[in-house]
Amino acid sequence: MDEQPGLTGDERGVAGPGPVGRQRWRTILAVVLIVVGCVLAPLAGVALWARNQVTNTDRYVRTVAPLAADPAIQQAIANQLTTQVFSYLDVQGLTNQTVDALAERGLPPRLADQLQGLAGPLASGIQSFVRTQVDKIVQSQAFADAWVQANRVAHQALVTALTGQGDGGAVTVAGDTVTLNLGPFVETVKARLVEGGFAPAARIPQVNASFVLFDVKNLTRAQAAFKLLNTLGSWLPIIAIVLLGIGVAVAKAHRRALVGTAVGVAAAMVVLGLSLAVFRTIYLDAVPPTVLAHDAAAVLYDTLVAYLRLGLRTILVLALVIAGGAFLTGPSTTALGTRQRLTAGIGRLRGGAEQAGWRTGPVGT
Repeated sequence: MDEQPGLTGDERGVAGPGPVGRQRWRTILAVVLIVVGCVLAPLAGVALWARNQVTNTDRYVRTVAPLAADPAIQQAIANQLTTQVFSYLDVQGLTNQTVDALAERGLPPRLADQLQGLAGPLASGIQSFVRTQVDKIVQSQAFADAWVQANRVAHQALVTALTGQGDGGAVTVAGDTVTLNLGPFVETVKARLVEGGFAPAARIPQVNASFVLFDVKNLTRAQAAFKLLNTLGSWLPIIAIVLLGIGVAVAKAHRRALVGTAVGVAAAMVVLGLSLAVFRTIYLDAVPPTVLAHDAAAVLYDTLVAYLRLGLRTILVLALVIAGGAFLTGPSTTALGTRQRLTAGIGRLRGGAEQAGWRTGPVGT
């Protein structure tokens, strides 16, 4: 059959590069851009958080400063400091030597035997005294100040540790373990014990005790991911925002695209929050209790990601507000009914206020 003259391709039912085809491509492009932007949103948040923690010393110090006042961290550090002190002090041996010396000076055998029986309780008393002094130091404001100062000075060393380039500073990385040097704190305990009248503490030599911050089998992978995120940290947030903005602008229905974008970003923040919770469990399972107590490891992790969690919650709330606002200002029956009910409710509230003698003037209107 011959084609009818005067009919276009679209009129004959053949898809062509007309308005319908262009609208379809606009929709597809908008969906792709919005989906990619939503996928990049949590990565951008993590990259920005990591970059701020690394490049901003004040932000890093604000993050770790509360750890000095946390009971779990104080307990873990006090345990390690006490262990270090007694690794150089044989309290039981010192007690036995004292009793033997008194016996050699003419102490009656009966009294010497009685003193020998008190050697154990005496050693326990000395250990209790030392632990009390350590606890006082760890719970003091001086320790909190020293903790902040040590972390401020060690910030650059921590950067090198996260990048896998430990330089032997206050924070070092060896294999899968990141540690903080406790040598200065041991010296403080030593000085406090000597001042308190415990002269044998002067025998403690200068040591480089370590407090394990992380001991994770996948630290190497985390370092590689950190390098990538640090490289993209400046660009990922901008790229994500631009993609989302272009997606909304290209879409045929801008309002509907804005609602979808906001809901997508909110969902991405929920996924990021769940990922942090899952990684928290993985991290706590990977840290041996002999290296760092479970509660101390949990506090350490929660403190380090506090700003990241705050940021994702802020974006989540903002996205939901935008989605709700875009939907309620639309022409749908639900949005129209909601606006009418809200307007009527405000009118009744204003009327009741005016009857009670309150005058809102043009603000009420």
